[in-house]
Amino acid sequence: MYWLAILPCLLHSVLCADPESRLVQLDQGPVRGYKDVNEGVFVFNGIPYATAPTGRDRFKAPLQPPTWSEPFEAVEKNIKCIQVNYMNGSRNDFRENCLIVNIYVPEKTDRKLPVVVYVHGGAYTIGWGNMMQPIHLVKSNKVIAVTFNYRLGALGFLCLGTKDVPGNAGMKDQVALLRWVNKNIAKFGGNPDEVTIAGCSAGSSSVDLLMLSKMAQGLFKRVIPESGANTAAFSIQSDPIENAKEYAKLLHFENVEDFNALEEFYKTVSMGEINSPNIMRRKDSIFLMSPCVERDVGQERFLDDNPVQILKTGNYNKFPMLYGFVEMEGLFRMPVFDTWKDQMNAKFSDFLPHDLKFPNESEKEQVANKIKQFYFGNKDVGDETVLGYINYFTDVMFAYPTLRSVKMHVDNGNNQIYLYEYSFVDNDTPIIPHTNIRGANHCAQAQAVFDGISTEKDENLISSDYKKVKAVLRELWLNFMTTGQPVPADSKLPAWQPVGSDWSPHMSINRTLELRGSLLKERTLLWEEIYDKYYRFPLEPTDPSSKKIGI
Repeated sequence: MYWLAILPCLLHSVLCADPESRLVQLDQGPVRGYKDVNEGVFVFNGIPYATAPTGRDRFKAPLQPPTWSEPFEAVEKNIKCIQVNYMNGSRNDFRENCLIVNIYVPEKTDRKLPVVVYVHGGAYTIGWGNMMQPIHLVKSNKVIAVTFNYRLGALGFLCLGTKDVPGNAGMKDQVALLRWVNKNIAKFGGNPDEVTIAGCSAGSSSVDLLMLSKMAQGLFKRVIPESGANTAAFSIQSDPIENAKEYAKLLHFENVEDFNALEEFYKTVSMGEINSPNIMRRKDSIFLMSPCVERDVGQERFLDDNPVQILKTGNYNKFPMLYGFVEMEGLFRMPVFDTWKDQMNAKFSDFLPHDLKFPNESEKEQVANKIKQFYFGNKDVGDETVLGYINYFTDVMFAYPTLRSVKMHVDNGNNQIYLYEYSFVDNDTPIIPHTNIRGANHCAQAQAVFDGISTEKDENLISSDYKKVKAVLRELWLNFMTTGQPVPADSKLPAWQPVGSDWSPHMSINRTLELRGSLLKERTLLWEEIYDKYYRFPLEPTDPSSKKIGI
């Protein structure tokens, strides 16, 4: 009878006990994280790493984080910076003061572990730190992982070149995060001298830019840009003032030629109105609000020269890089194929990337026709040539900028770049419309390495082939994060040498790994010739004391 009496109490203690916790003492105050009982890792969610300035100061660099005396319960998972609600999530999660970090720590550690800091993507416009989670990387007991938020859209990337709106607030958030990690990660069991920065899409562009920034020097050791390069048109604003004016018009502000009025508008427009929903499907492959080359206004600058110039001069620190993209990144643009195909036939030049500039319309049309002929032959853009459409956007947005950067790195002596193309597709991947084939979509490699919001669904509802590919990619990525080489000497994986001239060799990542020669050489040489002649070097914001802006 005694056992019957205490059985309900025992069951309650097993089923309803509080999850195991850890208390970490930071200079800000104590922080308590909890064990994910399903995954066996400790997670510290929503720790403030900086404070976002507000009001008329909303575009300035981040401020110091708050402090506290009682334990901070690090449990809030879904804090997001203010953004357009593309993903139909809860707007209650959107906050102006959104600069938080999430730390993932293995259950058992016997040494200070290498650290990976993952920068989320989203066209510098959408996304949040926990959009993808590093559960399986951390379960390896080889790394501690960090995700975080940074300001987005105009709040993060409006660039007027004034003391109040100098530009690159979102990138300065990223630097503040790296400085926070450098100061605090040892208290979670991480090694601040063994930090890898990684990201996909705009996150990839971000880590590629961090590599060139004087602000970020000494804060990381290795770089993994996945599907996005610092030389891409969407990575750097060609003309920040013109972009600011165009963006303001999307917000229904018309007095854009008066600089003072333009700045005042941005300082006072409501948080509910500041992000425009009309920039994700631009024909010129930019999103208006992105990093910029900053004007010197007496403050610390994230970027004081444009990436192409920095790469050409070689005046930057060289890092080991695991650098590549997906075979059919251009599937990213398939949702607008039916709308765009006729428009591309009517005027293909409207779809040239924004960072090309021509002396006259005639020459622009000649170049556009040459490019159209290369990708589509003598046929129209249409159902029959849909693969040409995919290849075109693969190249202008992701593949060519990556290969352009690789060439400049190699020319300046970086012999630690491991180049790859990821092409695995599972048998349940939808067929590409108007074809009988499947293709790997934008950031597919990152989705294989990291976990989605629902880790259990990711891993239990996928094929055995995909599980094997995920296991191999995670091994490659973890090897790089811990040694600087995706295939160390003692590995059983196929040998992988760094890339040299002619974009060779590169690793083809599919169901098997195969080291191959030049990557997309013919397509890259086409764009090399065009960019060598017509590249539009980015401008700093115009001196606001000028009588007219944008001149």
